[in-house]
Amino acid sequence: MRKFFLFLLSITTLFACNSTTENAPVATGSPKYDLNADTSVYSGEMKRYWLVLLKSGNNRSQDSASAAKIQSAHMANINRLAKEGKLIMAGPIGAEADLRGIFIMDAKDSTEIEALVNTDTAVITGRLKMEYYPWWSEKGKFIFK
Repeated sequence: MRKFFLFLLSITTLFACNSTTENAPVATGSPKYDLNADTSVYSGEMKRYWLVLLKSGNNRSQDSASAAKIQSAHMANINRLAKEGKLIMAGPIGAEADLRGIFIMDAKDSTEIEALVNTDTAVITGRLKMEYYPWWSEKGKFIFK
């Protein structure tokens, strides 16, 4: 039975290698792509945002009641910054790791970013620490609410 199976496999491979296929006809007459008319691609104007990485801080030894209060104040600060238009996007990282969450923020410079993030109770208490980086995106490409 094994020899028969190997024989079938050999025959199939032989036919597959020797078969010819016709090339599909190339479509002609398709319209020329107009980069200037396509508003969904790079327009040449970039806007700087700030990517803030929130990492586990050096002081995470709070009892559960204190940690809950810090988290509540952290969420209140997120909502305040969002209402002010400074916080564009925020969310936790879905894994137990040093990286706990991210912010995408709109500010004029790194000094403003530090000042804004340092209003967060989780950062003030040392439960979280931040790293920030300039992050660029095309103007108008994404609509942040």
